[in-house]
Amino acid sequence: MELVIREVRKGDNQILAAIIRSAFDDFNAPHEGTVYTDPTTDDLFTLFQLPGSILWVAETENGIAGCCGLSHTKGLDKNCVELVKFYLSKETRGRGIGRELMERCIRSAREFGYNKVYLESLPQFSRAVTMYEKLGFRTLANPLGDSGHGTCHIWMLRELD
Repeated sequence: MELVIREVRKGDNQILAAIIRSAFDDFNAPHEGTVYTDPTTDDLFTLFQLPGSILWVAETENGIAGCCGLSHTKGLDKNCVELVKFYLSKETRGRGIGRELMERCIRSAREFGYNKVYLESLPQFSRAVTMYEKLGFRTLANPLGDSGHGTCHIWMLRELD
C-alpha cells in the first residue's frame, strides 16, 4: 500500500467531513457536543491556516484515508497544543495509517515549539485511546482548555522530550 501524508487542501473539505461523521456513526458515538456538529468540520482547510496549527491528510492509492491535526485550543497553555480531527475511513482502519498520522503530528508539535500535546476522546473510540496510551499519552482527571466539545470525557496529555 502506497501512503502519502500531506497537508490539507481546500478540495479535501467535503471528503474529510464525511470521514469524520462516518466514524461517529460507525462507533455509535454521540453527535451533540462533539466535532460531528462543530461547524468547523465542514471547512477544515480554513481552520488549519491558523499559525501553530496543521492538518495532515493520509492518502492511499484509493483516495483520502483520513486526517489528524494540531490546533492551539482556547484556554490551553501557550506551550500546549491539542491533537484534533484524528479520524480514518472505515476501509483503512487497522492498517497503521493512524499511527503514521499521530507520529507526524507529534513531530510537528515539536517543530512548532510545543512541549505538550493534549487530546480529548470518547469511550466509543477505545481503540484509538489504546493507541494514545502506547504513544505515551496519560489520562487526566479533568479537561484542559475550552474545546467546546463537552461530550468528550476522556482527556489525555503527552509531555514531549
